[in-house]
Amino acid sequence: MGSWWRYFMGTEGKSGFGSMSTAEDVTEGLNLEDYTAIVTGATAGIGLETARVLAKRGARVIFAVRNVKLGETLKAEFMKESPHARILVMHMNLSDLASVRAFAAKFKDSRLPLNILVNNGGISSTTGPQSTPDGLELMFATNFLGHFLLTELLLDTMRETAKESGIQGRIVIVSGHLHNFTPKGGIAFDKLINQNEIWGFSGYGQSKLAGILHGRELAERLTAEGANITVNSLHPGAVQTKLTHLDGFLGFLISKIAFHTSSKPTVDAAATQVYVATHPQVHGVTGKYFADYNEYELRGLAMDKKLQLKLWKWTEEYLKTH
Repeated sequence: MGSWWRYFMGTEGKSGFGSMSTAEDVTEGLNLEDYTAIVTGATAGIGLETARVLAKRGARVIFAVRNVKLGETLKAEFMKESPHARILVMHMNLSDLASVRAFAAKFKDSRLPLNILVNNGGISSTTGPQSTPDGLELMFATNFLGHFLLTELLLDTMRETAKESGIQGRIVIVSGHLHNFTPKGGIAFDKLINQNEIWGFSGYGQSKLAGILHGRELAERLTAEGANITVNSLHPGAVQTKLTHLDGFLGFLISKIAFHTSSKPTVDAAATQVYVATHPQVHGVTGKYFADYNEYELRGLAMDKKLQLKLWKWTEEYLKTH
């Protein structure tokens, strides 16, 4: 059966799950009591559902969020559903590198292990270009650079946890099919700082392409060093959240035709990242891209090794001075 039919009708793929499966479906029967997970952007949309289901299955879950008050309110609601849930709310603003560094330092000071890192948090800008205080394009800073830095700062903790526990660490990068909608060349390196030209679809797509390239390069490096950690990226599906770019009937048509995916409620859209973060079928799988719980073949710029290395080098050099 062709991919179009599966995406529209929810037919199961090789994983045994289909596009209509929920995050609870893909974790049914799993006991995650030995796991600690960090979920960025855990106060809304698919990040909230991801955190809820991980906590329900027994994992200790850290909400890495900008709004701590909201995080604590949501934690209290979760505790009503799962009284024994282990949830810790910590502040982090992905667009602020100092905030990311402070979060990582505080987490390492806690001496907690780390098995799962879900780089979920994100932002879109469809009303015009926006920049961080450092002058960096906001979507690129939030969706990619903040997560790159967070991952780098927590890698040693993940290495140690995997070695001591014997449990394979998993890094999950939430990207999306919009990674195909980018400026010419994929990443407009000359327009990332103090420029007002990249925003909307191209700016968002650029940030999501960067996430995929980051995941592929990091997976290769961790494999080469023999670390027991996998890195995969994914498309969660078109979902109506605060991050939505496409409204009304036109947006629905575009999401169906251009992005090859069905529009999903949040409980369905969170399922792929929960699947990649926890399911035994994904053990040992690294450097891949998933959509609807199944590996999805990347093409074009997402497979460009030269661009992948150029982005890594640019990012490392930027972070050395900021």
